[in-house]
Amino acid sequence: MKKYLLIWMLAILPILSFAQALTPARDYTNAVLWQQFSGEYSALAFQAYNFARLSLKEALWNQANAKPNCVIVDADETVLDNSAFQGHEIKKGVSYLPADWTEWTALAQADTVPGALAFLKFAASKNVETFYVTNREKTDYEGTLKNLQKFGFPNADEAHLLVKTTASDKEPRRQKILEKYNVLLLCGDNLSDFSNVFYREGKDTREQVNAMQSLFGTKFIVLPNPMYGDWEKLLYKGEKLNEADRGKQRLDKLKTY
Repeated sequence: MKKYLLIWMLAILPILSFAQALTPARDYTNAVLWQQFSGEYSALAFQAYNFARLSLKEALWNQANAKPNCVIVDADETVLDNSAFQGHEIKKGVSYLPADWTEWTALAQADTVPGALAFLKFAASKNVETFYVTNREKTDYEGTLKNLQKFGFPNADEAHLLVKTTASDKEPRRQKILEKYNVLLLCGDNLSDFSNVFYREGKDTREQVNAMQSLFGTKFIVLPNPMYGDWEKLLYKGEKLNEADRGKQRLDKLKTY
């Protein structure tokens, strides 16, 4: 009997694993489609980089010291569009698998975010360097550099690409750049791309944004990202939550009338 039970378990486990893999972790299809197909997404990205161009001109006019100038940009959903990866995960029936992400970055197939390349080339024409400060891992470094170089992004080299090493906090990397450069503006899709004052435990991020509202569109240029971000982490309470738990908490957080 034990022998047959063991055979049955060995036979059923691959089926259960396959079924689990095909079970959608969550449905964010509309968010990915919006980024891939809507004119509104492109318009918002162009709008962000148009503001960046105007702000850069003003910052150069009011230059404070003789340090060389630079801008700091995030990579994902700021200069590189990863919606194809997100689409792949949806069709695979998962939200995110690290192995898939490593495979994706190695392919160097991310498209450009509308307006990003033109803006950074404009910055380069004004002798403003670009630093790419991203939380991609060291294992993603080669593919990321290749992806940026494929499109001709300025300063796409080892000196200007700063990936995550020990921590996801970007502030130490920003401070390192500030030692030698004037940082004229920062571009990102996540508030932590600008300052680590955002997403501090126990603080309302919207209040922090309100307190710094004059910097948005001038010093801080925000790109739209409907697919993921640190903001969602603030919705959840508890540890080791599964998708059902997170889904319930999302519903509970919705404002209604």
